[in-house]
Amino acid sequence: MSLTRSALSPEVSPESEARAELQADALLTWRRQLLLSMGGQAADLDWLLDLEGGLPWADLQALRLHPDRPVLLSCSLNHLEALWRRHRQAEVPLQYLVGRCPWRDLELAVGPGVLIPRQETEHLIDLAFSCWSSPVGPSFWADLGTGSGCLAVALARAWPATTGLAVDQSAAALMQAGHNLRQAGVDAGVTLLQGSWWDPLRPWWGQLELVVANPPYIPSAVVDALEPVVRCHEPRGALDGGPDGLACLRDLVAGANPALAPGGWLLVEHHHDQSDAVIALYEGEGLVQVGVHRDLEGRSRFVVGRRPMGPR
Repeated sequence: MSLTRSALSPEVSPESEARAELQADALLTWRRQLLLSMGGQAADLDWLLDLEGGLPWADLQALRLHPDRPVLLSCSLNHLEALWRRHRQAEVPLQYLVGRCPWRDLELAVGPGVLIPRQETEHLIDLAFSCWSSPVGPSFWADLGTGSGCLAVALARAWPATTGLAVDQSAAALMQAGHNLRQAGVDAGVTLLQGSWWDPLRPWWGQLELVVANPPYIPSAVVDALEPVVRCHEPRGALDGGPDGLACLRDLVAGANPALAPGGWLLVEHHHDQSDAVIALYEGEGLVQVGVHRDLEGRSRFVVGRRPMGPR
């Protein structure tokens, strides 16, 4: 999916529109000198060269073997250097600076005020597909705390004939999610709703067959200790789960029984050390088939469960 520039994306400067043509050895020298003068992670600079400069990582590596090869970048070196300087000096996330973020097979627009989608959250989509094996999809599904809309976009693309409901308290997040849904061509199947967790979904209570959520779950003290690139720029409301990190998870699980359809699934992401507490919340509300799943690094990160079949 390609994204056009919009009011939600960074300003387009003349230098970002200008293309740069140079030899491979000149680019590699520029890259090395930039890292020496400003510091930072080489992998992050390579990510910037890929996303903003249009030079994929594999092609960058191949340049080392072909120093005379001409390279055509999609923007000027001055533009890339200016972005790197802002990233290093003001610790602005690169995703905000370029206005987009790769996620699964998508390229999502992101900006200040919206949580940057993380790689581990991709697994929530795989869990949704494993819980709901029918290719048709559930009649009604919901994404609570949609943020950029990453989960809603992925589910709507997989289940185009279904009705999706994407909820967030933040108007900025809903605007960003709406943009991403439109760019993916799936906005007609997803209704955006502003409010707190289950409340905007009252008209559909008892009909929701699958609900996913990546709520704020980081304990407040841990948020205070995060790297400035996260702590000072990403919305605290999308990170901070209260003193023990479980405040939003309690609300989510407490509302599951009245909101889910009989047999409906609730899938949540949580902090790596919260599995036992989240399982206890699920079981305390009478949810069944409760299970823990691990993220890409092998840490417990997700809990799934469902409302029992039959009357409450």
